[in-house]
Amino acid sequence: FERAHLEQFAFLQQGRALVVDSLSVEALTKGAVAADVISTSLHGAGVREATEPGDFDQITPVYSGGKWWSAPLYRRERLNPQQQITGPAVIVDASATTVIEPGWQAQVLASGSLQLSHLPDSGSEWVKTNETAEIQTPRQIVDENHPVRRNPIQLEVFNYRFMSIAEQMGAVLANTAHSVNIKERFDFSCALFDARGKLVANAPHVPVHLGSMGETVEHVIAKKAGDLREGDAYLVNSPYAGGTHLPDLTVVTPVFINSSAINSGVEAGETPAFFVATRAHHADVGGVTPGSIPPGSTRIDQEGVLFECFSLIEKGVFRAEALTEQLRAGPWPARNVEQNLADLQAQIGANVTGVNGLRKLVDDYGLAVINAYMGFVQDNADEAVRRVIGELKDGECESIMDSGARLKVAARVNHARERLTIDFHGTSAQLGSNFNAPSAVCRAAVLYVLRTLVADAIPLNAGCLRSVDILIPDLSMLSPEPPAAVVAGNVETSQCVADALFAALGVLAGSQGTMNNLTFGNDRFQYYETICGGAGAGNGFHGASAVQVHMTNSRMTDPEILEQRYPVRLELFRVRAGSGGCGAYDGGDGVIRGIRFLEAMSVALVSSHRRVSPAGLHGGSAGKTGINFIESVNGQKRRLDGVAQTHVMPGDILTIETPGGGGYGEAQ
Repeated sequence: FERAHLEQFAFLQQGRALVVDSLSVEALTKGAVAADVISTSLHGAGVREATEPGDFDQITPVYSGGKWWSAPLYRRERLNPQQQITGPAVIVDASATTVIEPGWQAQVLASGSLQLSHLPDSGSEWVKTNETAEIQTPRQIVDENHPVRRNPIQLEVFNYRFMSIAEQMGAVLANTAHSVNIKERFDFSCALFDARGKLVANAPHVPVHLGSMGETVEHVIAKKAGDLREGDAYLVNSPYAGGTHLPDLTVVTPVFINSSAINSGVEAGETPAFFVATRAHHADVGGVTPGSIPPGSTRIDQEGVLFECFSLIEKGVFRAEALTEQLRAGPWPARNVEQNLADLQAQIGANVTGVNGLRKLVDDYGLAVINAYMGFVQDNADEAVRRVIGELKDGECESIMDSGARLKVAARVNHARERLTIDFHGTSAQLGSNFNAPSAVCRAAVLYVLRTLVADAIPLNAGCLRSVDILIPDLSMLSPEPPAAVVAGNVETSQCVADALFAALGVLAGSQGTMNNLTFGNDRFQYYETICGGAGAGNGFHGASAVQVHMTNSRMTDPEILEQRYPVRLELFRVRAGSGGCGAYDGGDGVIRGIRFLEAMSVALVSSHRRVSPAGLHGGSAGKTGINFIESVNGQKRRLDGVAQTHVMPGDILTIETPGGGGYGEAQ
């Protein structure tokens, strides 16, 4: 068990009792291969009497092993039992196409199944073709006497290899996490970083996480310079160190490569070759309200426990006691520490998956190649963004939030230098509320917008911002200083930044512009969700209805899971028809979601566009504002502000009507 635990999570919890929870037994027996399990014969079912091996319908071209082949095409229903077909060949039926590669043979069994086998001597022509194929095999890419050259095919291969590792990290995290928010809603992100902490690739998770995690990794590098070791991992959630808001806990793991895999001059154990990181939204990390998204917070300590750069694992040992002590410290400690520990262990396991994936790549290709292609994928992203910049025009937008705060952005294009300047001067100063967005969140929104304008299938990475200058005024709501509250800035102001930048560039009407953050609970349980709404329309397309937009990409909790894990009942969930703005292209509709509470608890809402409508663009009309209200057992309705905290009793129903997206162009 300890070996398996160490392999999956890279640490041990010493002194813990082991519990045998269940046993699974699998029995295997050897039998005849592909036995005849079909009682009816192929004959007598409309199949013609005899088909010779050469009796095919036509010759068709097949591309295999780097060249074209002329291959016979057979219809499966005309094949006889025991007939053998040597590749290259194609067999088709009503539901499938089977390609027999050169060097392979298919035999029709009595059951009608096809048994494929590799021929002992597949022929020198095939071997030669395979060796000279354009796609290079591991270790053929690099010549240690020459620098690694960028190969367009290998660039695509590594794009997907890097993204695949991040996706595998996400799968492990979802499978092993404890909380509903991570396991069911997928409110997490996983990514790979180079030795400098620059984002290389990610899975398609939450944009506000992905665009800001690089600053967290760079913060760890700066804080622990020269002290990073194999078997260590660090925990950060500080919004002043690349964090988003306190419930988003980031685990950063340095990746060291053993000396046998090094061919680029990096000493083993001295400097990490790469970093992997996971950021996950925990259901509660303390603060004045359950769920750690207090609507009325004015200081960061009211929002939960802060981790600047906590040593989570030291030399392979999980520091559970020290972590527990910090989670339970302060005036408003975390309410479910055991769940925090379980979810952090899942994040550690996800990071181990990323570490192993990168080491496997290095084993296959060598460190010099991996380092080179980590640079190449960022170069490629920069080139893709510069092509987009060449098509953009100057523009600006000023967006007024429900609180009256102003967010101003100007986009200036230098076509000669292929550079874009995004200037936020004119934005409101640091706020006394919690709608301040850390500068990393602002940059994440810019990165997201630019990535959506790139048509190429490239991973979101640091290269996307290489040709972009982002100007954020100091001590503004987009660059707060401690101890400013920030919990709504991550989830709400980030949406406003994205909408304003899309409008400044003239490409997309305003979307619902909010995540409609709902938290409820008490000291026993805490729940958090974001609620979908309408997307803005653009040139040539209507806005989507009932979708999570822009900076969030999480899912809704399944009703069965919601009602099983929490004392609530989902009463209503449907599209809010007609809430999208009209135009040549209409904005998407929001939704109506009603939740009945079965016991008394605290409820908190952080939402936007309850007073100011999501804007249309180029003559399109605005989407409808959102509405929040509670209906008590006696039938009395009570309207709630966009930012509100209340107490509910058994039988009370909370209804949230989310905003629609703005329309694009004048309606005909």
